[in-house]
This record gives sequence, C-alpha cells and structure tokens, in this order.
Amino acid sequence: MSVVGGTLARYFGVRFLNTVLLVFAGIFLLVALIDYIELMRRASDIPNVSGLMVAKTSLFRVPQVTERILPFCVLIGAMSCYLNLSRRLELVVARSAGMSAWQFVAPALIVAFLLGVFATAVYNPISAILQERSKRFEAELFGQNAVGAQSGGPFWLSQKTNDGTAIINAASSRDQGVSLFGVTAYTFDNEGHFRQRIEARSAVLEPGVWHLFNARIHEVQKLPLDLSEFRLKTSLTPEQVRESFATPETVPFWELPLYIRIAEHAGLGAAGYRLQFQKLLARPFFLVAMVFLAAAVSLRFFRFGGVQKMVLGGVTAGFLLYILQKVTEDLSKADLMHPVAAAWLPVLIGGLTGFMALLYQEDG
Repeated sequence: MSVVGGTLARYFGVRFLNTVLLVFAGIFLLVALIDYIELMRRASDIPNVSGLMVAKTSLFRVPQVTERILPFCVLIGAMSCYLNLSRRLELVVARSAGMSAWQFVAPALIVAFLLGVFATAVYNPISAILQERSKRFEAELFGQNAVGAQSGGPFWLSQKTNDGTAIINAASSRDQGVSLFGVTAYTFDNEGHFRQRIEARSAVLEPGVWHLFNARIHEVQKLPLDLSEFRLKTSLTPEQVRESFATPETVPFWELPLYIRIAEHAGLGAAGYRLQFQKLLARPFFLVAMVFLAAAVSLRFFRFGGVQKMVLGGVTAGFLLYILQKVTEDLSKADLMHPVAAAWLPVLIGGLTGFMALLYQEDG
C-alpha cells in the first residue's frame, strides 16, 4: 500500500505541476502578445524601428507582470487539475487504494511551496533585472517619448551641498534613479533664497555632480539660457539616490535588506521595502493557501453535480483574497498597518479558510 500510495502521490504532484506550468505559460504568452502589439502601435510612427528590439523590450517587461498573477495561476491550475482528475475518476481510484483527500492534496502543497521558493529566490531577481533592461531598450526606441511611458513617477529628491540646497523632480527614472528623465531642479543658496530653475530632458548621476542634458536655466530677471550640457553639484551617492527613486517592486529580493538598512540609516521611510520583503517571504505559503482554496472547491465528484458553482466559488474566493491583499498593502504603505501583518494576514485567512472548508468536507 505504501508503494502504491507513493506512486500515486508522485503522479498527482507531477499532474499538478504540469497544469500550473501550462496555465502560467498560457498567461505569459498572452501578456507578451498584448504588450508586443501595444509597443508596436506606439512605435509605428518611428522610422526604421526594429521589430526585434520591440519584441525584446516587450519580452523583458512580461516577467514582472506575470509574477504578480502567479498565485492565480496556482489557483486555476489546482482547480483544473483536481476537476480533471475527478472527471476521469482517478480520484475514485485513489480513494479505493486507501488514500484520503489529505494524501493526494499533500503533493500539490509541497510543489506549490517549492514553486513559491523558486519564484522568490530566483524568478523575482530575474524579473527585476529584466524590467530595468526593458526601460533601457524603451528609452532607445522612443527617446524623449519614453518618459511618459515609464511608470513610477513623478519622483522628488532634495540635496544639500556647500553651495546651498536643491529640490529635484523627475517624471521618470531608470537604473533605479541613476538616470532621470523630464528633470526640473530648483536651487537655493545657503540662506534659502531662490537662485535657479533648471529644466532638462535627462540627467545622469556622476561622482559629485548631476550631468544634465538639453538644459534650460531660468534665473530671476534674466533671459532663459539653453545649454546642451549642465553640471549640478551634488553630495548624493548612487545608493542614496536608488533608495529614493527605486520602487520596491524593482528591487531584487536579495537586495531588499540592504535597501531597508539604507532607508533606516538615512531616516527615510522603509515601509514599502519592508512590505515587499515580507510579501516575498510569504509567497510560498500564499501559494499553499491557494492550493487549499482550490482543493476545497474542486474535490467533489462530477456525479454529485454542482461543479459550476464550485468553480465560481473558488474564483470568487481567490478574487476576494486578492482584494484583501491590496487593502492590507495600502494600509501598510500609509503606515496604518505593520508590514508583517499586511503581508501575512491574507496568507493566514486564505489558508485557514481553505483548510477548514476541506476539513469539513472530508471529516464532517
């Protein structure tokens, strides 16, 4: 019996993994196709545009999008797997071999947990790196027009040097704040009096200076001065700039602890980075919770009927859990909830709900 049970467990685990990967691959290709069509539409007015560059830009942006919907891939994959097993009466065979529902759900739980570990430790850093590269390719394709296309802005940053203070605004950023686009800088002397307003198409942080390109200088009672290049003195380091401009989603998992320490040392808010770090730590358990929810609504035999209602119930439960996760994230970003509670509360609620529903079905 143990040999048969082990064979069935491996079989159910492989079937679950294949179904989840198939769902993920389908969504990945769909997102890539839609994003490629949108980029081609935007690039239609650019002469001699390279279709290969557009495809590469789109492909590099897709992993971060699909990373966010991985829990729904697991939910849909688990429901499809168990409903198919039930339709083909394979669950009946498993029960006749002496396996309980907990025994043929356990392989899916293990696989989901390992998928979550892989997604956090490997897939997340890769998607963050590819996202930054896609911004570089997009800037090469669209030039100035890429400013409006890059998300995350506007950004604000203040600095202080021996010459006075400056407030810098950027419509968008690349390389986690080292390269800025749509830049406006307001400079003040040491006594707080306004000196200049500098507008530039882009800026790059270099040792000790911001290197501004296509700049226009506005001063009181003077005509605007246009310069192809302008250097604004700064005391900021790349690490300080990255902390201010980098959004938590663009920071790889393994670098998040460093960003948290830098933010705390600089006296800046680190709630967003803490929340992202806790979300990534909780991801394996969140995928396990999705399997529990799927199992609770999809282990009913087809001959009992009501399959459509069960599927609708599972999708609704996943959607409500997603809404709860977004609410807790917003509360955490507003400093109204601790990041640990915001990241782990949906995991606990989703996991306990699915576990209790499955326990009630199996053991009454």
